[in-house]
Amino acid sequence: MSDLPAEARVVVIGGGVVGTSILYHLGLAGWPDCLLLERNELTAGSTWHAAGNVPSFSTDFAVLEMQRRSMELYRGLAERVDAPLTYNVTGSIRLAHDDRRMAEFARVRELGLHSGLPLELLSVDETVKRYPFLETHDLAGSLWDPHDGDIDPAGLTQALAKGARDTGQRIARFCAATGVRREGRAWIVEHQQGRTRCDIVVNAAGYYAGRVGDWFVPFGGRPVPMAVMAHQYLLTDEIPELRAWSQAHGGKLPLLRDPDTSYYLRQEKHGFNLGPYERACRAHWQGGDDPLPEDFSFQLFADDLDRLEPYIADAMARVPLLGTVGIRRVINGPIPYAPDGLPLLGPMPGVENAFEACAFTFGIAQGGGAGQILADWIVKGKPGWDCWSLDPRRFTEFTDPDYARDKAMEVYGHEYAMHFPHHHWPAGRDRKLSPAHDALRAGGAQMGAFAGWERATWFAQPGDDTSAAATQTWSRQGPWFDRVADEVRAASEGCGVLDLPGFSRFHVSGDGAEAWLDALLASRLPGPGRVSLGYALDRDGCVLSEFSVLRDGDGFTLISGAAAKWHDRDLLRAVLPKNGSVTVSDRSRDISTLIVCGARSRDVLSALTDADLSLPWLSHQPARVAGHDARLLRVCFAGELGWEIHAPMDAIGDIYGALRDAGATPFGMYALESMRLEKGYLAWKSEISDQYGARELGLDRFLDPAKATLPDPARRLVSLVVDGLDMDAPANAPVWLGDRIVGEVTSAGYGHRTGQAIVLAMVTRDATGPGTGLNVSVYGQTARGVVQPSPCLWDPANDRLRA
Repeated sequence: MSDLPAEARVVVIGGGVVGTSILYHLGLAGWPDCLLLERNELTAGSTWHAAGNVPSFSTDFAVLEMQRRSMELYRGLAERVDAPLTYNVTGSIRLAHDDRRMAEFARVRELGLHSGLPLELLSVDETVKRYPFLETHDLAGSLWDPHDGDIDPAGLTQALAKGARDTGQRIARFCAATGVRREGRAWIVEHQQGRTRCDIVVNAAGYYAGRVGDWFVPFGGRPVPMAVMAHQYLLTDEIPELRAWSQAHGGKLPLLRDPDTSYYLRQEKHGFNLGPYERACRAHWQGGDDPLPEDFSFQLFADDLDRLEPYIADAMARVPLLGTVGIRRVINGPIPYAPDGLPLLGPMPGVENAFEACAFTFGIAQGGGAGQILADWIVKGKPGWDCWSLDPRRFTEFTDPDYARDKAMEVYGHEYAMHFPHHHWPAGRDRKLSPAHDALRAGGAQMGAFAGWERATWFAQPGDDTSAAATQTWSRQGPWFDRVADEVRAASEGCGVLDLPGFSRFHVSGDGAEAWLDALLASRLPGPGRVSLGYALDRDGCVLSEFSVLRDGDGFTLISGAAAKWHDRDLLRAVLPKNGSVTVSDRSRDISTLIVCGARSRDVLSALTDADLSLPWLSHQPARVAGHDARLLRVCFAGELGWEIHAPMDAIGDIYGALRDAGATPFGMYALESMRLEKGYLAWKSEISDQYGARELGLDRFLDPAKATLPDPARRLVSLVVDGLDMDAPANAPVWLGDRIVGEVTSAGYGHRTGQAIVLAMVTRDATGPGTGLNVSVYGQTARGVVQPSPCLWDPANDRLRA
């Protein structure tokens, strides 16, 4: 092709299933005149060698819904675009070896109810009826998904490409992009046939996404956090019994997965396709002696079956038919992985009008839904459901290549692992350490990673079981439970101290700072010496972010969650005036925070500071604490008399030590979570989400009516007290009024001060009345709940905060 357009609305770099799906969905959204650039033939990267499985299964709602949308699209795609496409909807069976796995399956079945997925739990006998060649030793049951199956990756990509062309899009094959540059706010994409000017660029370059991402570093970007893993699957010779079964039943066997052993087994024509995810896995193209090749189109790695032997042996024991024939072919190809195994899909961090759609581990299953998500993000400003778990901005500066590799290998080797609520994975740890870290560990702190920062989750005592095995449970009753109760008691009745590094912190200054910030936030700005909560809303009245706002001497300080750092940085920079009247400075790494709280906290702190501790709730002041300059905020996320001490990073260790010596008891994140649930406080991406309206979240008292006039909400956040179970409801678990789903869980946990299990849930207005009985689905069981008069169950008048 030699007639490429000089201009396009969007340029998509990469011609796999994800890139073509984005192009197709942009066309469906009424955005024609977009261009896709592919260095070789379409599908030449990971798409061409992909196995093509199309599951819906995920314990993450954003991923499950993305995959469900893919399934829905694929079922009608051939007819819609008039293109040949082989799509086998065979159903699938996932095997469970114990009750913990069955509980996970029940959780996914419950999650699927929001989307109309007819998932079904099967007994062992029911499983054998659907898969007669199965040996059932050590099985507890299975999960049946009637919509699962497999699709031809090449045919799918070509069908999406045809559909895109039919909407007016352009595709340039054998035309590699070679770089990008800026002209004003427009992008110039350089390629082998010249250059194309566009408004928006999408990096959908598969395992070359890191190289493409480097082009954007001069414009505010960062190295793409991903690694490339080698995934092998093997194809067997034909098996006569499979041929006979298929002829008798008119189709293929269900796709079989054994997550506890870690493989899938699929009928491929009249043989098998076996694909393990082995612990002894291998990352490729890590630099040095193993550089990323200039072109790896339609190529594979050498076979490496030795590391698959235990999985092959297990699969043959499970389905003996597999062991009756030989291996016909081995496929060993590159698959990109982000550090958590989920795609990078959304705005490119730090770069205006650039998006990422890369690091797809399961691109065939996710490509259709991913195209819709990104098209909505580009055209409408946000996707149709909360996609924070996919948003590239969830990873910040701690994700260097070593971290990306280590986490990718951990995720790949535990691809089917259960993710228990109190288990913290070991790879990629100690990326960001507080100056108090060594003191925390010496005091028994059990650590967890929070946006790269190591924080104490709970404090163990001698003899407590701190093994990883102790955390592999869905129950809240673990070695931590009684210790957390003690920590909550200390932070309420005595004096507790929590080391809380990592807050995102932005200083806003300049002649236009006050007017600009006043226009950005839907809340009133605080007066001198005061602290307030400020909310940035989108045009639908949904919450983009929450900030603690301090007015200080030369401007304002905005403080938000650690995980929100790059999201909030980009939110602020996107609306900065171009005349230089406002400056936003990131001070997140300069200052850290300690929480000091409890009935005795004033007595403990008074011996260490010259501050006026009689100043009221929601005030702040400069002070000296333990010989260091600091700022004291009279606020407390635990809902007790208390202060946040904000001090230079290098002073935190000394201040923490002084507080401990003065009698403060350390507490951890589990205790803080228990207390914030009792207060009904909101958490980032649990309640604070662009899918929830400010009034739905009960934030009316924080909104300035002159800025935000919003309609009465059709649903509300409520607090439920639930009973009967020792497990906490997971996020997005269904909430029922009778036999009808009326909402979803946003957060859940145990309140140690109230002695009650608590659920925060977003429910329809007819289910919000105090005393209303609601049921909550919890890992296949039902918890009975009662709606409370207010989300705040502890000290609703805030007397303790004001003490």
